[in-house]
Amino acid sequence: MNSPSILKVMLCWTHCFLLGILLILTTYAQATTHTGQVVAITDGDTIKLLTPAKQQIKVRLADIDTPERGQPYGKKARQVLGDKIHRRQVEVEEVTIDRYKRLVGRVFLEGRNINAEMVEDGAAWVYRKYNRDPQLLELERQAREQGRGLWALQPDQRMPPWEWRARLKFGNQ
Repeated sequence: MNSPSILKVMLCWTHCFLLGILLILTTYAQATTHTGQVVAITDGDTIKLLTPAKQQIKVRLADIDTPERGQPYGKKARQVLGDKIHRRQVEVEEVTIDRYKRLVGRVFLEGRNINAEMVEDGAAWVYRKYNRDPQLLELERQAREQGRGLWALQPDQRMPPWEWRARLKFGNQ
């Protein structure tokens, strides 16, 4: 084989390889979307969705964490989420399935990102350990600066929920 033929073969293989990678990436980039009616608000970041096929799915809102029930602002966070989406038709963009077998996703109501709204309203913290949405940190900063929601609480009453759970698990330290 002469040099131009080898270059053509190499170029062809390179194009095939790149197309294969592109195909794999676009396949994985396609997010699964679930639609249904919100039939229960478990807490400020967990809902139950009833699909058109009458399947109930437990959904954990991605990227955010709200105060726990016994924590200051816990009941209010649940109420804020309920006021937004309870008994409403929503779309859930699946992010993953967590270790508790819950669908973790972003909830949308008429195009509005409810996860982001919870942060913007000061009803949720950005869950830094799992956050994949860089805009949420800015929304949290603005809510904090403007004293919205949980940011209106006294500083000693504001504890990230992941720290609250750790204290409960390991005792007050």
